[in-house]
Amino acid sequence: MGEACEAFIRHIEAGEYYEAHEVLEEVWFPRRFEDSDEIRLIKGFINASVSFELHKRGRSSPSEKTWQVYLKYRPLIDKIDKSESLHLYRRIESVLEKVYEDLFRP
Repeated sequence: MGEACEAFIRHIEAGEYYEAHEVLEEVWFPRRFEDSDEIRLIKGFINASVSFELHKRGRSSPSEKTWQVYLKYRPLIDKIDKSESLHLYRRIESVLEKVYEDLFRP
C-alpha cells in the first residue's frame, strides 16, 4: 500500500491526475467489495483525483460533484487509526486539500 500511496502523491503533485487514479485503482478494485473503512477511504482518494482530472478537462460541474464524493469519504481517515498507512493517508489528505485550493480557489 505504501508504494501506491507514494506514487499517488507524486502523480497528484505533478498534475497527473488520471495516472494517480490508476495507481490507487489497482489497489482498490480487487478489494472493492470489502466492508472496510480503509478501502472506502481509498475510493474517496480516487474520486478526488477524478475530480481534478475533470476540472483539468473543463468539466466543472461533474468535477465539483465528484469532489463531494471525496468529502463524503474523507472523515473515514479518523476511523482507521490502526492502519500502518495512516501517515500516508494524512499526507494524501493534505496534498489533495492543497491541490483543491490551488485549482478551485486560485
